[in-house]
Amino acid sequence: MKKVSVIVPVFNVEHYLEKCLLSLVNQTLQDIEILVVNDGSTDGSQSVAESVAEKYPQKIRCFMKENGGLSDARNFGLDHAEGEFVGFVDSDDYVSEKMFEEMYFLAKKHQADMVICNLQKVDEHGNITQKLVQIPQMPEKIDLAKHFSVFSDLSYFACNKLFHRSLFHNRRFKKGVHFEDIQLIPQLLLQCRTVAQTQQFHYQYLERADSITKTHTEKGLDILKAVEDVEEAFSQSAYSDRKAELKNFQILEGVYTFLAYLAFVKEDEVFCKMSDQLSTFMSCRAISVSDLLIYRRFGKNYLLSLPLRKKIYYILYFSGQQRLIRKLI
Repeated sequence: MKKVSVIVPVFNVEHYLEKCLLSLVNQTLQDIEILVVNDGSTDGSQSVAESVAEKYPQKIRCFMKENGGLSDARNFGLDHAEGEFVGFVDSDDYVSEKMFEEMYFLAKKHQADMVICNLQKVDEHGNITQKLVQIPQMPEKIDLAKHFSVFSDLSYFACNKLFHRSLFHNRRFKKGVHFEDIQLIPQLLLQCRTVAQTQQFHYQYLERADSITKTHTEKGLDILKAVEDVEEAFSQSAYSDRKAELKNFQILEGVYTFLAYLAFVKEDEVFCKMSDQLSTFMSCRAISVSDLLIYRRFGKNYLLSLPLRKKIYYILYFSGQQRLIRKLI
């Protein structure tokens, strides 16, 4: 059994894939397998993958499948992974050479089911544009029962985490949806007793110039559906009595994350429909504007910690000034 399986879903990333894969084959952790899952690419991604795999056949396993989306590609990788632990790396990103060695070491040291590292956004020249600290002011070993605020404070990226493969027993990424990380990763966390973390910025998240103008549509409603799925898992978990943390999760992901997406919806009719869905979501969970204004993340008032432009957007929305928002955006 390998120590770590790294699953790399691939779709039309021929210009970025080699850098990603080289960052993985050059890991200081030697006992690693890299599963490259080509999800029906129509460019030269397969040729790039095969070229790198030919040089590192002991580490890379290449697969081709019909296009099924990110979740389907990840699930395919999970079905073929043989490692004790599993990680996910997006094929246009790259990682530091010590990422999986340190995270595997922490998992074994603390008998943790999940390990988390920091990540940073980089541009196509490798310049750091934003540092994303994941769990500030917390110990290296986190007992979830004692520090359950992590559940509501954490950013639920799949890519900056290492998971014990047993967490995926009878659980997979939901197919055909957006925001699959928000839907599944909290459910995996709810199965954990111990989490470990490093403050190292191991994961480099590439902000591609050709992805800035992504279309924002009704698919954003998948955020609310993801929260609903997590609520169901929460009710059946060992932490089901921790209602305050659940409400904070609902506020962060169901309201703030949703509104961050909604800000970029261009069509007025879609904006209004999604806004109505959010109102229903909040009403059903007794989330008030007051709750949103006093919500704290990592011990700090969340709204006050935001940049001025975001702060103004949220305050206007909470004040019922959606029409004014549409004029300003």
